[in-house]
Amino acid sequence: MTFELTKEYVDQIQELIDNRDSEGIRESMEGLFPADITSLLSELDTDHAKFLVTQLETETGAEIIADLDENDRRDFLKAFTSEEISRYVNLFDSDDAVDLLNEQPIQVREEVIALLEDREQARFILDLLHYDEDVAGGLMQKELVKANVNWTVNECIEELRKQAEDVGRVYAVYVTDESGKLLGLLSLKKIVLAHKNTKIESLYDKDVIFVETYRPAEEVAELMQKYDLDTLPVVNVQGKLLGRITIDDVIDFITEQASSDTMAMAGITGDVEEDDTIFQQTKARLPWLLVGMMGGMVAAKFIGYFEGDLKVIPAMAAFIPIIGSTGGNVGIQTSSLILQSLADKSGLDVGLGERLIRMLAVALINGFIISGIVFGFNLLIGNEMQLALVVSAALMSVVFLASFMGTVTPIALEKVGINPAVASGPFITTANDLIGYAVYFGLAHVLLDL
Repeated sequence: MTFELTKEYVDQIQELIDNRDSEGIRESMEGLFPADITSLLSELDTDHAKFLVTQLETETGAEIIADLDENDRRDFLKAFTSEEISRYVNLFDSDDAVDLLNEQPIQVREEVIALLEDREQARFILDLLHYDEDVAGGLMQKELVKANVNWTVNECIEELRKQAEDVGRVYAVYVTDESGKLLGLLSLKKIVLAHKNTKIESLYDKDVIFVETYRPAEEVAELMQKYDLDTLPVVNVQGKLLGRITIDDVIDFITEQASSDTMAMAGITGDVEEDDTIFQQTKARLPWLLVGMMGGMVAAKFIGYFEGDLKVIPAMAAFIPIIGSTGGNVGIQTSSLILQSLADKSGLDVGLGERLIRMLAVALINGFIISGIVFGFNLLIGNEMQLALVVSAALMSVVFLASFMGTVTPIALEKVGINPAVASGPFITTANDLIGYAVYFGLAHVLLDL
């Protein structure tokens, strides 16, 4: 049954907290998933939320804290001492523990690591802290299950029972040699079905996909998506097995990237959310608004040069919005498709020339249909044939040019190392407005002899 957070339920929990009714709180939380309780915390102030979490089992509290949004968690944990935080971090997977500790001040981070009861966990965390968060080393967790290639199945099972206690999910067993170098992968099914005296050497699959610690997170996501992997082993430059990346960590990364790209396409820079401060939101949104405003001012000045033409044929002014909006829409549509192919690498084998040919074909069809509709509309409302031809020709040209801009700009930006998602926002819209107006009034001068 899906949990529904209602005002009545929140009020009930508030009352239990105010009365310091620990037993009542635990009874009210019974049957709820940690993610459900996490959503409840957002309705409580920090002191109430802390009291609620501390009344639950430590394992449950650890899952709740792990589920919190990064910014919310940073603020929430300010109410906890380093010792209190360490009790929860002790139950985290090493990668999640590093994410949490990186959000904390250096003093708190060092105190928590020093207070961890599980010293192996502390060592894992220290190993991971020096990796950037956007590379494979920053995504991996140290907890995994591995077996020596020279073991028998019976020895492997005995060792796995010990190792699996610290591993949340066991997808497969990694096979290594005496030096710890990754050799291959052994499925749990083969272990279960094999005779107890069979050597691991004769069972494991040597064809294993892995990634080095320095590989970008984008490459990790592509590999796991391409080969439909639940987990991906991570090795150093010598091929020694260091950790693994699980699918949930990659999903988190993909979600963050998608959110970032969406913000960029909308002209919002930086990591900002609705509940951030007014200054933070202004700082993130203002730059591209200024770009759009400057583009609009240039476009207005540009149109001003043709004020005399508009006085001669006032009906031309009525079609200026159509020219601008059509160019902007076509540009965004085209760039969105290019961004999609760049993101999932589906267009790696497609050269720029082939992309442009496809663009011209689509633009030809769309431009012909749009121009034909506008031409018929002009004749229907009684405009002169020459004006109808100018507007239709301008629209056809704008569709072609906007498609070209939408194709080339994201590719060019990626080549120079700039996030191509920004190309789908105000930049292309503003550029296409200027191009569209130039084409429109240029054709008017030629065809109407202004």
